[in-house]
Amino acid sequence: MDPIVLALVLAAAVLHASWNALVKSGGDPWVRLALANGFGSLCAAGMVPFVALPDAAAWPFILGSVAVHQVYFAFLALQYRFGDLSHVYPISRGATPLLVAVTAYAFAGETLSPAGIAAVLIICAAILSLTFDRDWKIAPGKGTWFALGTSLTIAVYTLIDGLGGRSTADVVDYIVYMFLLNALPFGLLVTFMRRHALAPTFRLHWKTGAIGGVLSYAAYGLVIWAMSLTPMTYVSALRETSVILAALIGTRMLKEPFGARRIAAACCVAAGVVLLQFSRG
Repeated sequence: MDPIVLALVLAAAVLHASWNALVKSGGDPWVRLALANGFGSLCAAGMVPFVALPDAAAWPFILGSVAVHQVYFAFLALQYRFGDLSHVYPISRGATPLLVAVTAYAFAGETLSPAGIAAVLIICAAILSLTFDRDWKIAPGKGTWFALGTSLTIAVYTLIDGLGGRSTADVVDYIVYMFLLNALPFGLLVTFMRRHALAPTFRLHWKTGAIGGVLSYAAYGLVIWAMSLTPMTYVSALRETSVILAALIGTRMLKEPFGARRIAAACCVAAGVVLLQFSRG
């Protein structure tokens, strides 16, 4: 993988963990997520004068991505409603590279070298190990199931956006218009659900929402751009190293439980990333 692409995808991982931590850090996750999405769309709106309309072939992917993202947003809000950041975030992100590898092979004809397969499996196993308690049992509760639903939707929209970004002459056009439309359905849903408390909640959390929106726009925009140049599975696996930062934020800032075994898992993720980087050589 090109070193610049590698660096930008790892930067996207940091940005992604950061805006998810903001959604989880306090207040209503539905409203915080809707605010982040709304400000992300505002970022895209500011770019509209500088980009062209995506090619006709890209619009089915854009609309499909927007539709799947609405389900993803619902699962994401529910996983943070019922689970800790350091628990549900690794579950929702940990299985994704393997799911993306399967779907990218089935629908895009992408293949991995044996070393690449080994790297993806190491990263997935290490990430998922972060979800276990001291007795090697996944903590029960609704958060786990919602996180698994989140993982499935991530794999689907990653495939859609990976193909969609390649279907237009300029991937930036795709990124801008996908983000422009992405926030509206979920925003309308949350406005209806929280209509009696929306104004005071907005006053309390708009700054967090603005920061989260900018971070989410930058994070996923970089990922879509990277997938237009590099196989989706490689990008997805590197992107999910964000769970290490999320685990640290959850345990240090949000006072969630942690342990030495999770530090070992972080080292395994790093080893998997190194192997993934060299597997294409």
